[in-house]
Amino acid sequence: MKTPELPPYDHKPQPYKGPSFDEVMEMRKRHLTPALITYYKKPIMIVEGSMQYLFDEKGTRYLDMFAGIVTVSVGHSHPHVMEAARKQYDVLQHTTTIYLHPGIAEYGKALAAKMPGDLSVCYFVNSGSEANDLAMLMARAYTGNYDIVALRNAYHGGISSTMGLTSHHTWKYNVPHSFGIQHALMPDTYRGPWGRDDKDAGKKYADDVLDMIRFGTSGQVAAFIAESIQGVGGTVIFPDGYLKRTYEHVRAQGGVCIADEVQAGFGRTGTHFWGFETQGVIPDIVTMAKGIGNGAPLAAVVTTPEIAKTLASRIHFNTYGGNPISCAMGKAVLEVIEKEGLQKHSLELGGYFIDGLNKLAEKHDIIGDVRGKGLMLGVELVKDRKTKEPAAAECAQVFERCKELNLLIGKGGLFGNVLRIKPPMCIQKPDVDFALEVLDIAFSEL
Repeated sequence: MKTPELPPYDHKPQPYKGPSFDEVMEMRKRHLTPALITYYKKPIMIVEGSMQYLFDEKGTRYLDMFAGIVTVSVGHSHPHVMEAARKQYDVLQHTTTIYLHPGIAEYGKALAAKMPGDLSVCYFVNSGSEANDLAMLMARAYTGNYDIVALRNAYHGGISSTMGLTSHHTWKYNVPHSFGIQHALMPDTYRGPWGRDDKDAGKKYADDVLDMIRFGTSGQVAAFIAESIQGVGGTVIFPDGYLKRTYEHVRAQGGVCIADEVQAGFGRTGTHFWGFETQGVIPDIVTMAKGIGNGAPLAAVVTTPEIAKTLASRIHFNTYGGNPISCAMGKAVLEVIEKEGLQKHSLELGGYFIDGLNKLAEKHDIIGDVRGKGLMLGVELVKDRKTKEPAAAECAQVFERCKELNLLIGKGGLFGNVLRIKPPMCIQKPDVDFALEVLDIAFSEL
């Protein structure tokens, strides 16, 4: 097959004058934790980015279809976001919330305006793990209950508290954790007991949450937490009606409902600004990070005024939460999404992308399932479509081959057999065509 060419792009990367690849690798091995993993058998060194593209130290251009692990929402070094950061840097790099600053107040107002219902109070932190940890505290303090129900196959962070919420053994160290946390059945209509042909699948999976509360807790819970679309777990889409019925069960047992929008939020699903809206529900607490700041260390917990009052009973403080530069970037991200129509763009490009992936599935039997919403897509690879045996080695091979052909994607799922495609929302149709052509080659070479 002819090697596909990246779409034309008018950007010349700056000459790289820093340490060499080998020098950086040596410094990393010597001075950084060995827990840091690198993608690819031969890692790449990224030194520059422009919108949907990344460049290595040699000037090689890559199409980024993983967006810094679903973090670059509006484009690498987007001019409007960078200008907002530069302007703020020029006058004030940091102050804390013990003083007034217009940036955090204006950003809080702008973010709250994107929320439905009574979700109007923001608490800013630095990462998704921090946001979910704070949501757990809020839920327990507000309800007076302790137990929290999460889902199997979920990922909610890597600090000790959110490690308990996370439900992949690959992310959980053999240390004490998970106190007061139960995991209900994953509502997976591809691998689970109730599939897409079962119109009551949402109800049946939701009723398992009620069973978990009845059999695994005191009968009263603090919260139920779920990613609106499971990200690390392999882009698992919930059946219709699942969250609505689950929320009813949880609230009846004294709990609040937490939506983890760290990956699915900010228009990425296309049809809605927030992933939970695709299920027709309004949570009591929403956590968000990653795409919120287009790469800035920024995250947030948004809740109702009533729940927010709970934290005022003690002193609660975050040194960097609400940092002026992070807030300036976060506000700029909202402005870009609105001005450039990126939610609608995600819907249109995502639909075009998933049609192309489905055509590849007709051609390549190794593709067991294609799923997703907007520009949050997953392709699950299996050795056999009937047994659904995970094709982890083949997935790794496709993953590596794509990089060789200048396409960067992610992979996930418990067995590492799901290709994760979650690009910056600024990608264009020629980028999708290029990605599909590369994937076709990679599948054909298996």
